[in-house]
Amino acid sequence: MLTNRQLFQSFQAQTSDEPMMLEIERAEGIYMYNPNGKAYIDLISGVSVSNIGHRHPKVVEAVKNQVDKYMHLMVYGEYIQSPQVKLAEAIVNLLPDRFESCYFVNSGSEANEGALKLAKRYTKRTKIIAFNNAYHGSTHGVLSVLGNEDFKNAFRPLLPGVSFLDFNDEDQLSQITSEVAAVIIEPIQGEAGVILPQNDFLKKLRLRCDKVGALLIFDEIQTGFGRTGKMFAFENYDVEPDIITFAKGLGGGMPIGAFVSSQKIMSKFTNNPVLGHITTFGGHPVSCAAALASINVLEEEDIVSSVDEKGQLLLKYLQHPEFKSFRGKGLFWAVELESYEFLRVFLANAIEEGVVFDWFIFDDNHFRIAPPLIINKAQIKETSEKLIKAVEKTRKIINNK
Repeated sequence: MLTNRQLFQSFQAQTSDEPMMLEIERAEGIYMYNPNGKAYIDLISGVSVSNIGHRHPKVVEAVKNQVDKYMHLMVYGEYIQSPQVKLAEAIVNLLPDRFESCYFVNSGSEANEGALKLAKRYTKRTKIIAFNNAYHGSTHGVLSVLGNEDFKNAFRPLLPGVSFLDFNDEDQLSQITSEVAAVIIEPIQGEAGVILPQNDFLKKLRLRCDKVGALLIFDEIQTGFGRTGKMFAFENYDVEPDIITFAKGLGGGMPIGAFVSSQKIMSKFTNNPVLGHITTFGGHPVSCAAALASINVLEEEDIVSSVDEKGQLLLKYLQHPEFKSFRGKGLFWAVELESYEFLRVFLANAIEEGVVFDWFIFDDNHFRIAPPLIINKAQIKETSEKLIKAVEKTRKIINNK
């Protein structure tokens, strides 16, 4: 009989020639466990998915309760389903007043696809502005607004009418003209290596969009639901977009995405043509039940209020000469190492020590720290000690090569 590892290599499509190949049998809290029971501290959180930890009891309970009632019934938006409407209400109540209407999909890529379609439909314009080193997903449409040519050149032709600016370069904002339907941006760039906006860049971008009538889309797929020390990253910068997209941390571990806007903007999907955006499994009731439970956990357990303090404690413990610099906010950090070669060896040594992290798609000499937000102070100290042990072992290996 083939092992799971052999099945994985034989039958499951791969995304790289060197997958991490960790076999995980169960997970709980901040820990993942292999079939032999070895524990790994998860510093990835499924790329900012497991914000309230793996298998939070209230999310598990919500999933089980919903499965006992019903699962898929009908394509999105045709039936009144309690998990969907209650989740939509909860999300709207977390956001500023301009956000009145939620459209549920299955993933972050789908959320951004829907947001771009909505902006073009509302403005009746076709041009889109995005940013270099931005990551908005991997489907064909949002690949067009991904800001790295190496990752998309093989799939051209893509959407026409897309232009790119440099993040934090306010001099380039004049390129946003009255022909632009939308500007899509991560309030904090994720896969670029946690790049923070500087010098009121987002405010200046908001003003420029208002001046020319372009809609501003904030991609909060990686930063939403507490990751940066606020419920949403845009709250750190006192700027509101016209459309906001969510996924990852929204679902408490279940697959779901959403884009949210005003009733006025969202209503454009209902006519000319009718069914302007449709999805079969979007807003799946089990995923919506999990997402609502996850939001309730964040609020009832007051998790977000301690995120900044935990992030600063992590930095305090991680002071070491091999960690060259730190970029980030809350519990979303990029830590600089001397090279990609060093990072690869460090990753393997960290796994041996029982800590799992990864690097960024567009920045390969920084590693990602994005643990579940429920990590406690003792676990932060334990994690830091393991990382320092791994990095010191890495230095010895590199020096002896």
